[in-house]
Amino acid sequence: MPFLHGFRRIIFEYQPLVDEILGAVGIHDPEQTEVPPSTGSYLAADGDKFLALNELLERHSQSAFYREGISYSLLKVSELGLVAAAEILLQYGADLSFEDPVTYYTPLHIAVLRNQPDMVELLVQSGADINKRDRIHESSPLDLASEEPERLPCLQRLLDLGADVNAADKNGKTALLHALASSDGVQIHNTENIRLLLEGGADVKATTKDCDTVFSSIIFLLGETVGSDEEEAKLINHFCFRVSQLLMAHGADPSECPSHESLTHTCLKSFKLHFPLLRFLLESGASYNCSQHGPSCWSGFHIVFDRLCTYLGSCEDCDSVDLLNKAEGVLELMVAQSPRVTLPRNFDLNTSSCRVHADQVNALHQSLKQLEQSPPTLKHLCRVYIRRRLRPWPVDIKVKSLPLPDRLKLYLLIHPTASYEEDL
Repeated sequence: MPFLHGFRRIIFEYQPLVDEILGAVGIHDPEQTEVPPSTGSYLAADGDKFLALNELLERHSQSAFYREGISYSLLKVSELGLVAAAEILLQYGADLSFEDPVTYYTPLHIAVLRNQPDMVELLVQSGADINKRDRIHESSPLDLASEEPERLPCLQRLLDLGADVNAADKNGKTALLHALASSDGVQIHNTENIRLLLEGGADVKATTKDCDTVFSSIIFLLGETVGSDEEEAKLINHFCFRVSQLLMAHGADPSECPSHESLTHTCLKSFKLHFPLLRFLLESGASYNCSQHGPSCWSGFHIVFDRLCTYLGSCEDCDSVDLLNKAEGVLELMVAQSPRVTLPRNFDLNTSSCRVHADQVNALHQSLKQLEQSPPTLKHLCRVYIRRRLRPWPVDIKVKSLPLPDRLKLYLLIHPTASYEEDL
């Protein structure tokens, strides 16, 4: 019936051969997704144990649907990780590029989805295209391996076998961007997948055609913490913190344009919620201005004062002290980045929206303007130099280990009232 195609062809044309092949290796239920205990021992036996399978394939070798039958059988044994059975099917001509009629995945894609690293290695070494993309989702095997923490063994095997870590689909999405986009910080934490990809040379500057960057998913997850329950928010923040560490350790810039894709800009706008992450970014050397266009694009000083006044216009009295404390900490972190404080042009302040503490906000603003106009003090220069030499994060732990008087250590520390772990 030449007019039949796809799933109907399996049923009417080569499903009987597939059933026979699978039965020969101990699989009697085509929908089975796990290897039965008896099959495992059978496949581990000597080659003569496969005599029945060899004879079966010889007997059907002239069948009109032989190639399709053994190729579809390869999809199934790839799913189950039956390496020995796959070797025989390949010897008898199974097609490595054969696509599942429903999902359009190849045997290699399916082996990755089912986390079968040994099968992945066999298929690649037998000639499967390690970077092949499926026709529906445009996913490569490495993309699929990056999306679930359970597939870490396959991810490692693919990288060892030479998969292109920076290959991108038609929209510019790489395996690293797949790993980041698949993480939700609660159920799926792809931290180790991301680490492996970065260590394998993944480009932290990868950008999709929609301008999504390596920080886009982190920014989205941080937004999800607003209104979520406390435990879930804690898990998400912890994930975002660890992944940001990894990305910055491999050269990612969290302060790039556009501002809505800038992690630093996002944390500055919500310093009340994301103070621990913002503290880490600034202590690790992230620019508090747009790293491409400078303060004329966006400035951390402007953002902090604007958000502080907004917060103080709506917060309860019991929250205002904490807000001021965090704002002072952020401002001090920015000041301690460079020998001279350079404020943005027209650095004016309107405290009319402040319901409380307007005088203290004005005092903060004036102290910064005075600092800019005065020559830097030796004390300030020493703090900037020492803190730079102690990078990367965590600076606090390194400061505490220095053979210095406690008073000087206290000056070097910024917002020392809580540890990073306590903040998280």
